[in-house]
Amino acid sequence: MKTIQYSLVDGIATITFDEPNSPVNTMCLQWQDDMSEVAAQVIKDKDAIRGILLASAKSTFFAGADLKGAMRLQPSDAPKIFEEIERVKRNFRTIETLGKPVVSLLNGTALGGGWEVALVGHHRIAIDDKKTQFGLPEVTLGLLPGASGVTKMTRHLGLMGAQPYLVEGKTFNPSEAKGLGLVHDLVAPGENAASEMRAKALAWIAANPSAQHPWEAKGYKVPGGLPSNPAVAQMLPVAPAVIKKNTRGLYPAPEAIMACMVEGLQVDIETALRIESRHLAKLMTGINAKAMINTFFFNLNAIKSGQSRPAGVPRFKPAKVGLLGAGMMGAGIAYAQASKGIASVLKDVSQEKAEQGKAYSAKITQGRVDKGRMTVEAQQKILGLIQPTASAADLQGCDLIIEAVFENRELKARVTQEAEPMLAPGGFFASNTSTLPISGLARASTDAKKFIGIHFFSPVDKMKLVEIIRGAETDDETVARAYDYVQALGKFPIVVNDSRGFFTSRVFGTFVMEGAAMLGEGIPAAAIENAGMQAGMPVGPLAVLDETALTLSLHVMEQTKADFAAEGKTYEVTPGERVVEKMVKEHSRPGRAGGGGFYEYPAEKGAKKFLWPQLKPLFEKADAAWDITDLKDRLLYRQAVETARCLSENVLTSVHDANIGSIFGIGFPAWTGGAMQFIYGMGVEAFEARAAELAAKYGKGFALGDDVKAAIRKYQPKY
Repeated sequence: MKTIQYSLVDGIATITFDEPNSPVNTMCLQWQDDMSEVAAQVIKDKDAIRGILLASAKSTFFAGADLKGAMRLQPSDAPKIFEEIERVKRNFRTIETLGKPVVSLLNGTALGGGWEVALVGHHRIAIDDKKTQFGLPEVTLGLLPGASGVTKMTRHLGLMGAQPYLVEGKTFNPSEAKGLGLVHDLVAPGENAASEMRAKALAWIAANPSAQHPWEAKGYKVPGGLPSNPAVAQMLPVAPAVIKKNTRGLYPAPEAIMACMVEGLQVDIETALRIESRHLAKLMTGINAKAMINTFFFNLNAIKSGQSRPAGVPRFKPAKVGLLGAGMMGAGIAYAQASKGIASVLKDVSQEKAEQGKAYSAKITQGRVDKGRMTVEAQQKILGLIQPTASAADLQGCDLIIEAVFENRELKARVTQEAEPMLAPGGFFASNTSTLPISGLARASTDAKKFIGIHFFSPVDKMKLVEIIRGAETDDETVARAYDYVQALGKFPIVVNDSRGFFTSRVFGTFVMEGAAMLGEGIPAAAIENAGMQAGMPVGPLAVLDETALTLSLHVMEQTKADFAAEGKTYEVTPGERVVEKMVKEHSRPGRAGGGGFYEYPAEKGAKKFLWPQLKPLFEKADAAWDITDLKDRLLYRQAVETARCLSENVLTSVHDANIGSIFGIGFPAWTGGAMQFIYGMGVEAFEARAAELAAKYGKGFALGDDVKAAIRKYQPKY
């Protein structure tokens, strides 16, 4: 055996997982073969075995499935996958029904398939380390725990008790696992932890010679009752409706998990396990799981491991960071920094405005203190790291200064020149602009090599993405330091090259302006908004325009017009921009902050917003022809085409930055795996054909030039 070590000493069979040339253990094909051999061996040694230990030679217990193999699967592979899953379970069942006590020694994290391996043990002992994570987060990758995870967790915790850990993929640490009854004993971390776990296991084996899983015993009652129980039966029709409301029917995994949970409790364990296998085989060979595995596992790991970070630059964490502008963005960044232990100087034009910016952190932390999620001491530590000021002199010695002032080139140049001399030796300067090209802003700097774009998203305390924009002269050291700074905040950095709107603002603009263009064509506003929601966007395009302010879109358009004119070019106003211009200039509808835009916002507490009634007479046309499929496709394809253009123009240089940026930055639907994975999941040829149809009907925004088609193929991932 290559991935498993087996020994039998004094009646104790020890099965140690140790995959060669890998930092973790996985359910690779070799491991599956080895498990069959182990199962055969324990049957052979049955009479000599008093107990079985499941252990790991790695620093973690077990990592789970081989996801790279899953990326190569096709729908036609479902029968083969079903058989593979069933084989894993047969081997598990052989060990757990041998009539001998089995103990899992959990020396570290066990997630997904790893937790399912742990659940083979009748008794589970773990090292009590808060960093260790247990659980079944498969749903976040479009899968379900199909190596007996759904069946066993439902029998352990009951239908309602297991839902958060199966349908939502909630994880838990060892002490939480003990509270749930999923881990039975804990040992303190330290160099003796492994031997202490083994000693406890041997004592338990001696005391429980005929151990079995609780549900194997006659008369076992599932916590909370079976689906036939009137109290449970009453709640069952609600659960699928709640799932549908949350997923909009775009994510098959939560519905499949719920089906396995309910159906599995109405049959014997062997049948329940088979139901689980069928559902998993279908999900594993489907488009949605591949899209989500690609992005939320491989792409996210690429970001976390720094694949877009220039190599050869020492790691960096700033001790002190200055922020110019204490508005919503500057205040949010200050909180994000202080909560990670970074001293923050928050500067504005007056002490009062700077204090108001600090008050944002006080408000957020106070909410957590009130709910018992934060101590007063922790709150004071965070607030103590934020220094509000009106004096540029207080910026002296900052390792990094970020300007977060209004999107005006002259203002940004002025604050840059005022603050830059205060940088510590070797420090660098960043702009939080969302649209203005960095290379142009860098002209105000004394050292364009040390000038970069660091684009946060609002609200900063909730949004995980930060877009790092490399200017024409920005050097590798500055990019690497910006990357490290973003990771120090616990956020996801993507790196893009300079251009107007960069990547996220540029693609986001196509979404909202396509929605506005539809309105200009006479399509009902409600249909447009519903199409956005049905496609999987967080909200409809008109609602987003209201939140970001129609006046801001107009300002960006006018700034772009002026820049084009200065370069001797003519800017072509888009149909969507014409609608926005009409709303602001002719009807005084600036957006939510200005009192109303495409929506009305009633002042009464608890009253919901509603579409502005005048949209109907102003824009809607009775003879406008539309269908919901076209509307949904227009909103998604327009963004995907623009993302592919960013790749072809070298604004983007990787698919992982494109996918993570589109999901975490602009809300591109997670079910697609991101804007580029949407193309690859659909199939490049099918995507090109549909884009051509949309271009013929709705304009050149959907047209794919040869250079864009070449880029799509060039960057297609290989697994």
